[in-house]
Order: sequence, then C-alpha cells, then structure tokens
Amino acid sequence: MLPILFHSRPGREANPAPQPLPLPGRPPHPTLTPCRASQKRGAGSAGVQEDGTIAASDHTAPARNHGTAPGTLPVVSLRGVTKRYGNGTLAVRGLDLDIAAGGFVSLLGPSGCGKSTVLRMVAGLSPVTAGTIDWPRATHDARGTPRPKLGFVFQEPTLMPWQTAIDNVALPLRLEGVAKAERHRRARKMLALVGLSDFAESYPRELSGGMKMRVSIARALVTEPEMLLLDEPFAALDEITRFRLNNDLLRLWEARRFTAVFVTHSVFESVYLSERVIVMAAGPGRLHSDLSIEAPVQRDEAFRTSPDYAALCRTVSGALERAMAA
Repeated sequence: MLPILFHSRPGREANPAPQPLPLPGRPPHPTLTPCRASQKRGAGSAGVQEDGTIAASDHTAPARNHGTAPGTLPVVSLRGVTKRYGNGTLAVRGLDLDIAAGGFVSLLGPSGCGKSTVLRMVAGLSPVTAGTIDWPRATHDARGTPRPKLGFVFQEPTLMPWQTAIDNVALPLRLEGVAKAERHRRARKMLALVGLSDFAESYPRELSGGMKMRVSIARALVTEPEMLLLDEPFAALDEITRFRLNNDLLRLWEARRFTAVFVTHSVFESVYLSERVIVMAAGPGRLHSDLSIEAPVQRDEAFRTSPDYAALCRTVSGALERAMAA
C-alpha cells in the first residue's frame, strides 16, 4: 500500500478510557479508568484447512489492550476531528479517540453518523476540516512527516477484473517497486493464509463474492500494515459467508498482530469481533459510547450461541438505541 501522509500537531486531552461491559454474574470494572484486556482470545497462529477456512491453533493468543494504558502511546490519536463537506454538511464533529496497538475496535452506528468518513480520514483518503490525526508510533520521513503503514478494505472488493487473484494481491507491492518474483512469493503466502492457494491464477469473474473479499483482504495485508481499516467489508454477503469471514478475519488478526478498525451496522458482528466498540451518534457524527467487550471465551460458534454473547449484544444494542435517540 502506498504510504499515507499526515501532519502532526499537538492536541487536546483524550476522552476517558472505554467502560467495560461485565458479563452476568461478574462485578463491573471501575468506570473512567484505563481498561486492560482481562480475557484471552483462544486462537493463535492460523492454518488453512482443506475447505479453505482458516483454523486456529490450539494455543491461546496473548491478551490485548482494550484502550491505551497509562504511559503507552496509541497507534493513532484523533483530537477534535471535524469533517464538513463543501456543501456545508457537517458529517463529524469534535471526535476524540485513541486506538491502542494490537486491538480490534469496531465503529458502530446508524447510517449517516460518519463511521466511514472517520475511517477515510484516518486513512488519509479524506482531509479533516478541523482537528488533528497523530501517529505517535509511526516512522517519519526526512521532513518529519509520519508515514504509518496502513491497509484498507473497502465495502466492495475493488479488484482489477483483468488481473488474476495473485496479481491483484501483489498490486501494492508492484506500486512499491518490489521485484516480480518477490511480490508473487509474498502474494502466494497471503492467498494461502486466506485459503485461496488453488485460485491464484483465477480472475475475479471466476470467484464468488466471499472469495473476492478474501482476495481484497489479502491485498490489504500483503504489505504487512500496522493497522488494517475495514469499511463494512462483509455487508453485502450472505449470512453463512459472513460468519465464515468473521472467523477468518479473527484468525488473521491473531496471527498477524495488526491493529484492526472495523466499521459495521451490526451489533452482533461488533460484539463477536471486537475487544472494544465505539458507538457513534448522528447529526452530526460524534462519539456517543466507548464500550469494552469482556468476553473470556474463544470467539467461535459456542460463544456466538452463548448467554454471555446475548447479554453483551443486548447491552451494546441499548447503547446504540440511546445514540440514535441522542
């Protein structure tokens, strides 16, 4: 992926850390204090099964921070971020948000609340009108400009129809000037991780919707980004494919150790995937709730059908309802 440039400026103090959502029968954590991960997500490095799905290994992944612990620099820090379009529409107002390294954060909210706009501003695809987006951990160029390594997965796969799967995945490396043999080696490795080794020479028209989205995810990860931004990548897929890709994404996240920011309309998807859910309100878009998901079990079908998962979904759904009424 091409480097994305930001200009860093001092910002205001951050919002309080996310409030943890306790499971039934567990005492709540103190509110308004930095929340550290207390659970372990039960999958580690990924392996590809015969059916093309990504299987978790039998060891446990290390715990991750839900928010940014005291004294720890976030990957990205938003301060007073505002977006107003040329027609006068105020899309996002005064957003303050820190995202910790290695976390999985979902942006949840109704249509028109600015979720995708926030993601595009973080990616440098849309300029901020006011406020700052800082990258405390990023390397800097000779001019002192931060150059974070980002990957972006759009709502549609956006594949080149005249390119094979392997050439689509290798495209960011080609733009970086990587030699053909090396970029194909790395692209094949990523296709194996998403279960598509046998489809490296296939064209997009020969792939299903879920397979095309896997190619898109592989392309976003081939440059080994520090942060992966995903803008409702599974919204147009059927429920069965969506469940499978949710699991595949979690296995990739646990294997590759990137920071994930995931935009969704789905309460159920946000709880299943995330350690932290940012609930946004509309008119204009703004942060309404910052919730930490306490889920001390492996994210799998057993969790998806458990009372704990249902309770967490009810809590997040309640926060979303309040945001929609705000």
